[in-house]
Order: sequence, then C-alpha cells, then structure tokens
Amino acid sequence: MSTEETSRYVRLRVELVLEIENGDAVTKAALRRIAADPEAPESERAHAESAVTEDTAEALAYLVDPFDLVSEVPGVELQQASWSSEPIDYDPDSPDWDLDEDDVEEDDEADGEEGGRTGGIG
Repeated sequence: MSTEETSRYVRLRVELVLEIENGDAVTKAALRRIAADPEAPESERAHAESAVTEDTAEALAYLVDPFDLVSEVPGVELQQASWSSEPIDYDPDSPDWDLDEDDVEEDDEADGEEGGRTGGIG
C-alpha cells in the first residue's frame, strides 16, 4: 500500500495503571487546575470541584490531558480524544494484567503485516 493510499489518521491506544501514593496531593492539584481555568462557568466549576473532592480517580482524570502527550510531537495535530479513569483492583502477577495480551492476538490476525509499536513499564 502506497503512502497516498494510507490514512492520515491514526488511533493511538494507551492504557496506564497508576498507583496513587498521595490522594490528597492529586485532589489538591486537580482543584488548582479547576480554579485556574478562566473559561469554566461557575456552575461547571462547582460540579467539577465536588467530583474531584469525592473521587481521586476523577481528580486524576482532570489532571491527565491527551493534548499534553502529543503537543510536542512534530507533524501531528490532535483531532479527537477521550479518556476516563476508575479505581481498580490491580495484581501485577495476575495473567489478566499482561500488557502484551491484546498485541499477540492482533499480531496473529495481521498475518505478518507490520504492526504498531507497543511498550510497557513494569
């Protein structure tokens, strides 16, 4: 397939598991970000402050911005992003947490075609 035939759009899937070592610090940072947003209407700001105060995962979602991940990549413009966070039970020794599990299935389906880059920290 030539370059002209390939899509200019790429879906980059990233899954992170983070350990919250200091929930208060995460919540305070989220509250600072909310307070610093001059475009947020007061009603929206009050709702956001309540959400991040009640749920550390929600606070983390306010602090993680996909634009920040790609803003310095030359030749790339973020078109759409969605993200969420949720508390989970995590056992790094469980086979359910094998980061490359989905990649193996995709590699088998690709039948030798070149795939994307994967990586993990652990």
